[in-house]
Amino acid sequence: MSSFNVNSVRSHFPILNRSNRGKSIAYLDNAATSQKPNSVIDCLSNYYRNTNSNVHRGIYELAEEAEAQYASARKIVANHCSVRENEIIFTRGTTEALNLLAHSFGRAQLSSGDVIALTEMEHHANIVPWQIIGKELGTTIEVIPILPDGSLDRDFLSNVLKQKKVRILSLCAISNTLGTINPLKEIIREAHQYETFVVVDGAQSAPHERLNLTELDCDFFCFSGHKVYGPMGIGVLYGKAELLEAMPPYQGGGDMIDQVSFSGTTFASSPQKFEAGTPNVADAIALGEALRFFAQYDLKEVQCHETALLESARHGLSDIPGFKEHGTVPGKAAVLSFSIDGAHPHDLASILDAEGIAIRTGHHCCQPLMGKLGVEATARASFAFYNTLEETERLVKATHKAVTLLR
Repeated sequence: MSSFNVNSVRSHFPILNRSNRGKSIAYLDNAATSQKPNSVIDCLSNYYRNTNSNVHRGIYELAEEAEAQYASARKIVANHCSVRENEIIFTRGTTEALNLLAHSFGRAQLSSGDVIALTEMEHHANIVPWQIIGKELGTTIEVIPILPDGSLDRDFLSNVLKQKKVRILSLCAISNTLGTINPLKEIIREAHQYETFVVVDGAQSAPHERLNLTELDCDFFCFSGHKVYGPMGIGVLYGKAELLEAMPPYQGGGDMIDQVSFSGTTFASSPQKFEAGTPNVADAIALGEALRFFAQYDLKEVQCHETALLESARHGLSDIPGFKEHGTVPGKAAVLSFSIDGAHPHDLASILDAEGIAIRTGHHCCQPLMGKLGVEATARASFAFYNTLEETERLVKATHKAVTLLR
């Protein structure tokens, strides 16, 4: 019998006690950002109250304490990902990590005629940076389509890898819109047979999976702190050490240098080479606390709970005439994107908001995917381990009510 206690989990998240439009909030927008536990909030407050100092610069006690906590945060992240500390770069988030890769690794590896492979389910953050660098270098982008159930067309991908000069394959671990979980191990193994580098956007997988990036064998992996119960403004880029050392810096400034003169500059090793200027010390430390907090829960129990939430919502909504779920592949993550004939997603969300229910509507930064689905926008409910079956029942009841009002 599962020992997972959702009420115990919820007790750590103070924002879940507030109201929304005068009703208890049902926060179902976790694919956009997660809420923060008390320990993360306290960690941030404690840093600014007791430890605030710049790192890498001071020999006084306060600076030494800040430096030690910052170094500890990197160690926590590295352990969480099962990699070495020098393979972890702190960024502002997944978006900055992907831009760093495109402009540093991409510029060093790509040349005219090379191919960058992306999938139809990608977030704009995993499309636009590659377009920018591709236009500069004369590369082309090959789009790997999805199948009707939202899964990746593996046969198409295999043919592209065989027939074209694909230097970089960049894809999401989990679709933020469809909930599709890509079979990364198989894809990475196949891509490496053709000497293709693999970049993984892990923004949606980090909050729901234990990461063993050494075993996964991807070349790069990135995620955002704010989606894994940590603060906004901090993210992580993992890269294999030998690749990071060969990459040129992305930005110049303090701390990323070895020696500077007006005749030239030499650079520090990774990760410092990619962390120019004053780092986001407080949020990095709080990210470490978020990962420590999440690690205390049994992952299988968390996943079973989130799957039960998804199935409850799916079952309750599926009998609405004109209901269509986008992304139906078995074993998907706890993300439910849907359309209902005669009910515009924005109107639906407004009515749900009046009932205290927070969902996301729009294109979810996936306009090419919306085109594939034949819609301009969807409604999306995305679940976390602090959500309850009672909240999914409220979602179902309020959606039925909204459809009656809108038709």
